[in-house]
Amino acid sequence: MFRAPFLFRAALHYSPMKMMRRIFAILLLIAPPAYLLAGGSAAKPGAASNYLVFVRTYTAKTESKGIYTYEFDANSGKLAPKGIAAETPDPSWVAVHPSGKYAYAANESGKASKVSAFAVDAKGGKLTLLNQIPSLGEDPCHLSFDKTGKYLFVANYSSGTVAVFPMLADGRLGEHTALVKDQGATGPNKERQEAPHAHWIGVTPGNLFAFVADLGLDEVLMYRFDANKGSLVPHEPAVAMLEAGAGPRHIAIHSNGRFVYVLNELKSTVTVFSSAAEKKNQSYLVLQQQLSALPKNFSGRNDAAEIALHPSGKFLYASNRGDANEIVIYAIDSNGKLSYTGRQLALGKTPRNFAIETAV
Repeated sequence: MFRAPFLFRAALHYSPMKMMRRIFAILLLIAPPAYLLAGGSAAKPGAASNYLVFVRTYTAKTESKGIYTYEFDANSGKLAPKGIAAETPDPSWVAVHPSGKYAYAANESGKASKVSAFAVDAKGGKLTLLNQIPSLGEDPCHLSFDKTGKYLFVANYSSGTVAVFPMLADGRLGEHTALVKDQGATGPNKERQEAPHAHWIGVTPGNLFAFVADLGLDEVLMYRFDANKGSLVPHEPAVAMLEAGAGPRHIAIHSNGRFVYVLNELKSTVTVFSSAAEKKNQSYLVLQQQLSALPKNFSGRNDAAEIALHPSGKFLYASNRGDANEIVIYAIDSNGKLSYTGRQLALGKTPRNFAIETAV
């Protein structure tokens, strides 16, 4: 029987510090089921499904220590705290490897920014540091994996750079295989778009292309990705343009590879692109639709933050931070276009990130 997945909402207290993203970030990332991490077999229908949830926090000028662990019961939806997973400075993003054995954190610390690799203890929920290397840019804010699980992608916000690091057999990060700096004309928002700002990087379903959302350039940059070398080469066309001042932040790519959804932070809009059939030498985005993520007649302050697809591919979710403080829900039709379905209060301030429990 189908069981609707849980939507994890996360909130932070807004602070107008550098990049408007600092202080008290509480964000959730779901690890694979604990019984799978421990090497057991899959649970039978109706059996308890327990997961580890890692909560990442900012540590500068706060009492937070780094990454915290909770245990999640997928049958009841309840969370139980398990304590500190790892003490690490300003882990603004955490990504758990598909194997469930390793986790990686972006330590957002200006020019001293690093990426940390951890081994995951499935029973205790602790993270053991394996190694820590420079992020090759300032203030990393997003991490993702290629489809083979052999490479880690890093988006460095303040420097506008993206890097690719190979993952070694023991989970440690090796010497980078690619480093690219975003280039182009910046957007009209002088405060937020004074320079390139890489905010998200991820690969297409076929693992042939990497997309980068650059908030400062109002562009989605496209690169050909070689999984044998871990390299990034600019594609032609190299970019997909967004509305001036939109400020693209995060991207959701449909599992069928045909539809790409871009959430624009500064204008609180969602832009829908169709993608050409993925081929080795061809991938481009065609504008299909753009719509507001805000309620009608909304006049307050807002910064859109996260976007995610339902596991079924039939629904899209996006978060609004500010006076809205909500998750907006869209239905996806057969052509990839969106229609508004509803809104859910985030039950907290400034929902920067959320995750959907996908083991259904």
